[in-house]
Amino acid sequence: MKFFIDTADIDEIRDLAETGLVDGVTTNPSLIAKTGRKFTEVVAEICAVIDGPVSAEVTALDAPGMINEGRKLRQIADNVAVKVPLTPDGLKACKALSAEDTMVNVTLCFSAAQAILAAKAGAAFVSPFVGRLDDIGGDGMALIADIVEIYDNYAAFTTEILVASIRHPMHVIEAARLGAHIATMPPAALRQLYDHPLTDKGLAAFLDDWAKTGQSILES
Repeated sequence: MKFFIDTADIDEIRDLAETGLVDGVTTNPSLIAKTGRKFTEVVAEICAVIDGPVSAEVTALDAPGMINEGRKLRQIADNVAVKVPLTPDGLKACKALSAEDTMVNVTLCFSAAQAILAAKAGAAFVSPFVGRLDDIGGDGMALIADIVEIYDNYAAFTTEILVASIRHPMHVIEAARLGAHIATMPPAALRQLYDHPLTDKGLAAFLDDWAKTGQSILES
């Protein structure tokens, strides 16, 4: 499974990229607005840090506008993935941009039917929002299971399932168990994946025992 981080905070991106765990980044206008910086400058800086796909979202609502914005965004860097909403116009834009060899991330997916449409429109990625479904009493992971099953039935579907709106480690674990290709999560959620009290307890015990020896590896 690939890990993307959902942020526009360049310091967080640089820090997590050093772990070797980050395969890409997803952003949106809300995240970039929090930086107080120019949209295209932030995207360009992220693309320079991360080799993998960096999703940058259009703001137009009509297909011609999305296509024009998508063409502008892809000029920023080769690894830009243009993010469009899962609407009729968004699917038109996806079809047109994909035909021009542009990576497209179709976002705001909340049903298996929508995921089928994204695949047929040639999306590189589809982003089902599991956390938002859970928030309204739905079952986000059941949606992931449905999409994985459907996509596996058709070799012509090359769209990767990018699980979004992840709130906690179990979302990541369940998505991986079901066979989703990618999980995108806030930096804090990624860090939660390697936190465990028994790891901390074990390390503290090892270091305590080592301190009692009075030795130093570098000085031995």
